[in-house]
Amino acid sequence: MRYFIELSYNGKDYHGWQNQPNDISVQEVIENALSVILKEKIAIVGAGRTDTGVHALQMFAHFDTDIVFSEDELVFKLNSFLPKDVAIFKIYKVKAEAHARFDATSRTYRYRIALRKNTFNFENAYLLSNVLDIDKMNEAAKILFQHKDFQCFSKSNTDVKTYNCTIMKAHWYLENDELHFVIKADRFLRNMVRAIVGTMINIGLGKMEVEELHHIINSKRRSEAGYSVPAHALYLIEVEYPEDIKI
Repeated sequence: MRYFIELSYNGKDYHGWQNQPNDISVQEVIENALSVILKEKIAIVGAGRTDTGVHALQMFAHFDTDIVFSEDELVFKLNSFLPKDVAIFKIYKVKAEAHARFDATSRTYRYRIALRKNTFNFENAYLLSNVLDIDKMNEAAKILFQHKDFQCFSKSNTDVKTYNCTIMKAHWYLENDELHFVIKADRFLRNMVRAIVGTMINIGLGKMEVEELHHIINSKRRSEAGYSVPAHALYLIEVEYPEDIKI
Protein backbone atom coordinates (compact mmCIF):
# COMPACT_ATOMS: atom_id res chain seq x y z
CA MET A 1 0.00 0.00 0.00
CA ARG A 2 1.27 3.48 -0.87
CA TYR A 3 0.82 6.43 1.49
CA PHE A 4 1.37 10.17 1.16
CA ILE A 5 2.74 12.20 4.07
CA GLU A 6 2.04 15.93 4.34
CA LEU A 7 4.63 17.68 6.51
CA SER A 8 6.60 20.84 7.22
CA TYR A 9 10.08 21.57 8.51
CA ASN A 10 12.46 24.31 9.56
CA GLY A 11 15.54 23.67 7.43
CA LYS A 12 18.02 25.60 9.59
CA ASP A 13 19.82 22.55 11.00
CA TYR A 14 19.53 20.28 7.94
CA HIS A 15 21.67 19.81 4.87
CA GLY A 16 18.61 19.90 2.63
CA TRP A 17 15.82 17.41 2.12
CA GLN A 18 17.72 14.59 0.42
CA ASN A 19 19.82 11.97 2.21
CA GLN A 20 23.52 12.86 2.46
CA PRO A 21 26.46 10.49 3.11
CA ASN A 22 27.87 12.45 6.06
CA ASP A 23 25.30 15.11 6.93
CA ILE A 24 21.85 15.12 8.50
CA SER A 25 18.85 15.59 6.17
CA VAL A 26 15.09 15.90 6.64
CA GLN A 27 14.53 12.73 4.63
CA GLU A 28 16.85 10.79 6.92
CA VAL A 29 15.14 11.76 10.18
CA ILE A 30 11.67 10.93 8.81
CA GLU A 31 12.81 7.59 7.39
CA ASN A 32 14.43 6.70 10.71
CA ALA A 33 11.28 7.61 12.64
CA LEU A 34 9.00 5.62 10.32
CA SER A 35 11.33 2.61 10.42
CA VAL A 36 11.44 2.57 14.23
CA ILE A 37 7.68 3.01 14.68
CA LEU A 38 6.60 0.57 11.95
CA LYS A 39 9.42 -1.85 12.78
CA GLU A 40 10.55 -2.26 9.18
CA LYS A 41 12.91 -0.39 6.87
CA ILE A 42 10.99 2.47 5.27
CA ALA A 43 12.22 4.65 2.41
CA ILE A 44 10.42 7.84 1.40
CA VAL A 45 10.37 9.87 -1.83
CA GLY A 46 9.86 13.63 -1.52
CA ALA A 47 8.08 16.10 -3.78
CA GLY A 48 11.37 17.90 -4.34
CA ARG A 49 14.86 18.49 -3.02
CA THR A 50 15.17 21.68 -1.00
CA ASP A 51 18.73 22.88 -0.47
CA THR A 52 20.63 23.27 2.80
CA GLY A 53 18.87 25.74 5.08
CA VAL A 54 15.68 26.04 3.00
CA HIS A 55 12.37 25.58 4.84
CA ALA A 56 9.06 23.98 3.88
CA LEU A 57 5.66 25.11 5.14
CA GLN A 58 4.19 22.30 3.07
CA MET A 59 6.01 19.27 1.71
CA PHE A 60 4.85 15.82 0.61
CA ALA A 61 6.53 12.43 0.47
CA HIS A 62 5.35 8.91 -0.26
CA PHE A 63 6.26 5.51 1.18
CA ASP A 64 5.17 1.90 0.74
CA THR A 65 4.28 -0.64 3.41
CA ASP A 66 1.98 -3.62 3.89
CA ILE A 67 1.75 -3.02 7.63
CA VAL A 68 -1.75 -2.12 8.81
CA PHE A 69 -1.90 1.00 10.98
CA SER A 70 -4.12 3.91 11.98
CA GLU A 71 -3.13 7.00 9.99
CA ASP A 72 -4.04 9.36 12.84
CA GLU A 73 -2.14 7.28 15.37
CA LEU A 74 0.95 7.17 13.18
CA VAL A 75 0.85 10.97 12.79
CA PHE A 76 0.72 11.30 16.58
CA LYS A 77 3.60 8.85 17.12
CA LEU A 78 5.77 10.48 14.45
CA ASN A 79 5.28 13.94 15.92
CA SER A 80 6.22 12.58 19.35
CA PHE A 81 9.33 10.90 17.94
CA LEU A 82 10.58 13.55 15.50
CA PRO A 83 12.60 16.63 16.54
CA LYS A 84 10.71 19.88 17.07
CA ASP A 85 11.74 21.28 13.66
CA VAL A 86 9.86 18.60 11.68
CA ALA A 87 6.06 18.30 11.87
CA ILE A 88 3.73 15.73 10.29
CA PHE A 89 0.26 17.01 9.35
CA LYS A 90 -1.42 14.11 7.63
CA ILE A 91 -0.91 10.58 6.27
CA TYR A 92 -3.33 9.11 3.74
CA LYS A 93 -3.66 6.27 1.23
CA VAL A 94 -3.07 6.94 -2.46
CA LYS A 95 -3.16 4.89 -5.64
CA ALA A 96 -0.30 2.44 -6.11
CA GLU A 97 1.22 4.45 -8.97
CA ALA A 98 0.92 7.86 -7.26
CA HIS A 99 4.29 9.62 -6.99
CA ALA A 100 5.12 12.50 -4.65
CA ARG A 101 7.60 14.03 -7.09
CA PHE A 102 6.33 13.23 -10.57
CA ASP A 103 2.62 13.73 -9.91
CA ALA A 104 3.02 17.21 -8.41
CA THR A 105 1.40 19.70 -10.80
CA SER A 106 2.92 22.81 -9.21
CA ARG A 107 5.20 24.07 -6.47
CA THR A 108 5.11 27.52 -4.86
CA TYR A 109 7.97 29.26 -3.07
CA ARG A 110 8.14 32.44 -0.98
CA TYR A 111 11.27 34.50 -0.35
CA ARG A 112 11.31 36.93 2.59
CA ILE A 113 13.36 40.14 2.63
CA ALA A 114 13.48 42.11 5.89
CA LEU A 115 13.52 45.84 5.13
CA ARG A 116 14.75 46.81 8.59
CA LYS A 117 16.63 45.08 11.37
CA ASN A 118 14.39 42.91 13.50
CA THR A 119 15.72 40.80 16.37
CA PHE A 120 12.93 38.26 15.89
CA ASN A 121 13.23 37.43 12.18
CA PHE A 122 16.96 37.45 11.42
CA GLU A 123 16.97 33.65 11.11
CA ASN A 124 13.90 33.65 8.85
CA ALA A 125 14.34 36.60 6.49
CA TYR A 126 17.18 38.20 4.51
CA LEU A 127 18.02 41.66 5.86
CA LEU A 128 18.41 44.21 3.06
CA SER A 129 18.28 47.82 4.19
CA ASN A 130 18.80 49.33 0.72
CA VAL A 131 15.84 51.08 -0.92
CA LEU A 132 14.36 48.84 -3.62
CA ASP A 133 12.17 49.88 -6.56
CA ILE A 134 9.36 47.33 -6.09
CA ASP A 135 7.49 48.50 -9.22
CA LYS A 136 10.51 47.68 -11.38
CA MET A 137 10.93 44.33 -9.65
CA ASN A 138 7.31 43.47 -10.46
CA GLU A 139 7.85 44.55 -14.07
CA ALA A 140 10.77 42.14 -14.17
CA ALA A 141 8.63 39.38 -12.64
CA LYS A 142 6.20 39.68 -15.57
CA ILE A 143 9.04 38.95 -17.99
CA LEU A 144 9.42 35.46 -16.48
CA PHE A 145 6.05 34.49 -18.01
CA GLN A 146 7.46 35.16 -21.49
CA HIS A 147 10.18 32.51 -21.20
CA LYS A 148 10.47 28.75 -20.71
CA ASP A 149 14.20 27.98 -20.59
CA PHE A 150 15.71 29.16 -17.29
CA GLN A 151 19.17 27.63 -17.54
CA CYS A 152 20.71 30.99 -16.57
CA PHE A 153 19.23 30.60 -13.07
CA SER A 154 20.26 26.98 -12.61
CA LYS A 155 23.22 25.91 -10.53
CA SER A 156 26.14 25.08 -12.84
CA ASN A 157 26.84 21.44 -13.73
CA THR A 158 23.32 20.33 -12.80
CA ASP A 159 22.35 17.00 -14.36
CA VAL A 160 18.87 17.65 -15.78
CA LYS A 161 17.21 16.65 -19.06
CA THR A 162 15.59 20.05 -19.59
CA TYR A 163 15.83 23.57 -18.22
CA ASN A 164 12.25 24.36 -19.22
CA CYS A 165 9.80 25.48 -16.53
CA THR A 166 6.31 26.94 -16.82
CA ILE A 167 5.89 29.97 -14.55
CA MET A 168 2.33 30.28 -13.19
CA LYS A 169 2.75 33.09 -10.67
CA ALA A 170 5.50 35.60 -9.85
CA HIS A 171 5.08 38.83 -7.90
CA TRP A 172 6.50 41.01 -5.13
CA TYR A 173 4.43 42.48 -2.31
CA LEU A 174 4.93 44.24 1.03
CA GLU A 175 4.05 42.41 4.24
CA ASN A 176 4.53 44.68 7.27
CA ASP A 177 8.30 45.38 7.41
CA GLU A 178 9.13 42.67 4.87
CA LEU A 179 9.16 42.39 1.10
CA HIS A 180 7.98 38.99 -0.12
CA PHE A 181 8.44 37.31 -3.50
CA VAL A 182 6.07 34.47 -4.41
CA ILE A 183 6.71 32.29 -7.43
CA LYS A 184 4.76 29.26 -8.65
CA ALA A 185 5.77 26.88 -11.45
CA ASP A 186 5.32 23.31 -12.60
CA ARG A 187 8.95 22.62 -11.64
CA PHE A 188 12.08 24.44 -10.48
CA LEU A 189 15.77 24.04 -11.24
CA ARG A 190 18.36 23.76 -8.52
CA ASN A 191 19.04 27.18 -6.94
CA MET A 192 16.60 28.78 -9.43
CA VAL A 193 14.47 30.81 -7.02
CA ARG A 194 17.44 32.22 -5.12
CA ALA A 195 19.13 33.26 -8.38
CA ILE A 196 15.93 34.90 -9.66
CA VAL A 197 15.57 36.85 -6.41
CA GLY A 198 19.21 37.99 -6.53
CA THR A 199 18.78 39.16 -10.12
CA MET A 200 15.60 41.06 -9.30
CA ILE A 201 17.25 42.72 -6.30
CA ASN A 202 19.89 44.07 -8.71
CA ILE A 203 17.05 45.48 -10.83
CA GLY A 204 15.41 46.95 -7.74
CA LEU A 205 18.70 48.60 -6.76
CA GLY A 206 19.07 50.12 -10.23
CA LYS A 207 22.15 48.06 -11.08
CA MET A 208 20.45 46.80 -14.24
CA GLU A 209 17.40 47.70 -16.31
CA VAL A 210 14.21 45.64 -16.37
CA GLU A 211 14.56 44.78 -20.07
CA GLU A 212 18.05 43.34 -19.48
CA LEU A 213 16.32 40.33 -17.94
CA HIS A 214 15.42 39.12 -21.46
CA HIS A 215 19.12 39.11 -22.39
CA ILE A 216 20.07 37.31 -19.17
CA ILE A 217 17.52 34.54 -19.71
CA ASN A 218 18.35 34.15 -23.42
CA SER A 219 22.08 33.93 -22.65
CA LYS A 220 21.53 30.66 -20.72
CA ARG A 221 24.66 31.54 -18.72
CA ARG A 222 24.59 31.54 -14.91
CA SER A 223 27.33 34.18 -14.87
CA GLU A 224 24.96 36.68 -16.53
CA ALA A 225 22.34 36.44 -13.77
CA GLY A 226 22.49 37.99 -10.31
CA TYR A 227 23.84 36.57 -7.08
CA SER A 228 22.23 33.71 -5.18
CA VAL A 229 20.50 35.09 -2.08
CA PRO A 230 20.86 33.25 1.26
CA ALA A 231 18.87 30.04 1.76
CA HIS A 232 17.49 30.79 5.24
CA ALA A 233 14.78 33.13 3.87
CA LEU A 234 13.38 30.70 1.27
CA TYR A 235 10.24 28.66 1.93
CA LEU A 236 8.46 25.99 -0.07
CA ILE A 237 4.88 26.96 0.77
CA GLU A 238 2.64 24.76 -1.38
CA VAL A 239 2.73 21.61 -3.52
CA GLU A 240 -0.34 20.71 -5.57
CA TYR A 241 -1.56 17.34 -6.87
CA PRO A 242 -4.51 16.03 -8.86
CA GLU A 243 -7.38 14.98 -6.60
CA ASP A 244 -7.67 11.58 -8.26
CA ILE A 245 -4.43 10.21 -6.75
CA LYS A 246 -6.25 9.61 -3.45
CA ILE A 247 -8.08 6.39 -2.64
